Amino acid sequence: MNLDKLTTETRNTQTMNLDELSTSEVMSLMNQEDQKVALAVEEALPTITKVVEAITESFSKGGRLIYMGAGTSGRLGVLDAAECVPTFSVDPSMVQGLIAGGMKAMTVAVEGAEDSKTLGAEDLKAIQLNDTDVVVGIAASGRTPYVIGGLEYATSVGATTATISCNKNAEISQFAQMPIEVDAGPEILTGSTRLKAGTAQKLILNMLSTGAMIGSGKVYQNLMVDVKPSNKKLEERSKRIIMQAAECTYEEASEAFEAADHQVKLAIVMILTHSDKDVAEQKLTKAKGFIRETLS
Repeated sequence: MNLDKLTTETRNTQTMNLDELSTSEVMSLMNQEDQKVALAVEEALPTITKVVEAITESFSKGGRLIYMGAGTSGRLGVLDAAECVPTFSVDPSMVQGLIAGGMKAMTVAVEGAEDSKTLGAEDLKAIQLNDTDVVVGIAASGRTPYVIGGLEYATSVGATTATISCNKNAEISQFAQMPIEVDAGPEILTGSTRLKAGTAQKLILNMLSTGAMIGSGKVYQNLMVDVKPSNKKLEERSKRIIMQAAECTYEEASEAFEAADHQVKLAIVMILTHSDKDVAEQKLTKAKGFIRETLS
């Protein structure tokens, strides 16, 4: 295995004396290096856009978004998938994160798991991957066997495939229809890809899930109208969202929130269209979940 040509494994010439610097100097260097990440991601926007559109189309057909990776890359995928449930009120199966070694690998490294192509395929078989799904393989190095095995299996069943890597001409790119490659330069701490590479991956994952949810009617204006009010704080946030979307009072928002059985989007449509719950539900169904379409 030759890692010499991977940008994520090379030494950063700006941080060769990292152990001699003051804390303030280290923090300044980290901040300077982090500023390069967003600019590197910007170069990949055309491909990122295509992936978002593919995910949105998949969702419209009842398909799922499946992230898969090992180590930090896998953990970031699991995190993004988990956040979709409370943010957009989607079923946990709609966006899933698979990590080499299973969920225990979220906190403890599972030796050898990332080196198994077979395990990647098996994990996708276990969730009954099909041709309406989108698989996004995540690997900072761009060469993780677990991810490659998963992508090969995804291709065999006709699923749409994409990748996120932090090296140009990454190996995993050869196994995806839409490879996203971002080169943010060497890490300040050589090979520690939880730093800039991890930040780049997180930025891209934010775009993929949020963009696809916007395209699926989960957003009105810039508001999370499908938020799941699972605690008191989120209930209050839900009422505030209703107030902002419908330009109504707190009392009106609270009343609609209760009448809509705590469904924020439904409450908004009830107020904006002066409809009762049943009629508002019909309007939303006809509009495929897009609030703006209920107003025309």
